[in-house]
Amino acid sequence: MKFIATDTWIETMHAICKCGQMAFLLLALAIASACPPGIAAAADGDANTEMNRQEGRETGAPADDAATQTPLAGEAYKSALFGRSIDIPARNRENVRSLTLGGNFYGPEVGGDFALPIAAFYYRHRWDKWWTRDIIGLFVNEMDVARSFGRFQLLGHFENNTVPFADREIQNGREVKASSVIWGTVSGWLGAGIRIPVEPFQVDNDLRIQLFYHAGYFYDKRTSDTGADVRLPPDTFVYGLRLRIRKDGLRRNLMELPHDGWAWGGDAELTRRDRWSDSTFGSLLFTRDETRDYLKFSGYVIGAMGLPWLSEKNRFIWYLHGGVSPYGRLDRFSSFRAGGGPFPNETDDLYRLPYPGALYNNFPVSDYVVSTLEYRRELLFFLFLHLRGTFAWGANRPDYSANQGLRLRLTSTDAEAFSIGLTSGFFKDSQLCLEYAYDTKILRNGTSGSSFMLLWSKSF
Repeated sequence: MKFIATDTWIETMHAICKCGQMAFLLLALAIASACPPGIAAAADGDANTEMNRQEGRETGAPADDAATQTPLAGEAYKSALFGRSIDIPARNRENVRSLTLGGNFYGPEVGGDFALPIAAFYYRHRWDKWWTRDIIGLFVNEMDVARSFGRFQLLGHFENNTVPFADREIQNGREVKASSVIWGTVSGWLGAGIRIPVEPFQVDNDLRIQLFYHAGYFYDKRTSDTGADVRLPPDTFVYGLRLRIRKDGLRRNLMELPHDGWAWGGDAELTRRDRWSDSTFGSLLFTRDETRDYLKFSGYVIGAMGLPWLSEKNRFIWYLHGGVSPYGRLDRFSSFRAGGGPFPNETDDLYRLPYPGALYNNFPVSDYVVSTLEYRRELLFFLFLHLRGTFAWGANRPDYSANQGLRLRLTSTDAEAFSIGLTSGFFKDSQLCLEYAYDTKILRNGTSGSSFMLLWSKSF
């Protein structure tokens, strides 16, 4: 199953330009995470004893309970570590700017790639009546703006995915050259909705119901590698309606990871292509009448909770994502997209579906269910260990084969992946994430393999 980003869960930009044996890649990943505050170390060693008594959040908690209290996002926190006093001030989580850099490494390689760099810039700001959230990249951008009138909001959204390099599908862990196509979209949304604060009443805790009219432009073109039996649809305007529901009742810890509560949401998208035609990939025909109009539903549930008889330092997190297309036949350009990247934590990124160890924007599917179970252990107040198992079921996946030219058939596949990771505070208001993932079969079509992800995020 080729399970992206965009998120957004999160949108992802995956651009590859190869020259000889050298690969040049530009990748912008929408990691909407607010980095943790800096840790101020007091020099007065005599204060350590008193600090140990006062360890915990500044909420008047008894000293006996403080040992199990996890520092929460945005709240002031005092502690002692390695003989030094720690004083973390409260911070405004409504206004965030962050830069994320890193990379993924694969063994064996996936789609001809053994390493992919990552770069992303994230900006969120709230004024008295206005709010914006922006993910800026060179070829992929996503921007949201809202004007509030009490609980009622007028909404705008812009996104583009205009990577100028060839997109190729993956089969048996390798690129299928005959599937090479350059394609992209540019779209704007206008809409309205309501926003109602919910418990625990932090900046990202709300219920939002939003309805948009979206309109944009789709284009595609062949490359020198495109198969002779591939027939592409025409460039066209695209328009339709989108209903979006989000409820975020999660309380997050110092590293902006889900700590307690539930979040859920869903999307319904009805779309029409203005000009359309039959398209072919080898022997498979996508007819105009079947693919011009389509309806897609997707949703997610995320829960974070404690474990019986264990302290607050032990958390259990459950991610469930699903999607279905009851009307219209999804093709390569309209399918749901899922893929690799960090697990979603930020409220507007929770819908995004990650599959550990995958390439970005890697899996087109028309129907899917993906569930991840995570155990997280707080090793230090700024250091967390993650153990995850991910289980995926996907149907009607485009499955490419390079035998006897390009073929495309629809199959149903399941998959499992297991990962271990660390999330830690780092120097100068930054955060470090490490993850190792092992996939049993899906990324390399029957062959198991591993990947390693390193991310560094800096807030400004």
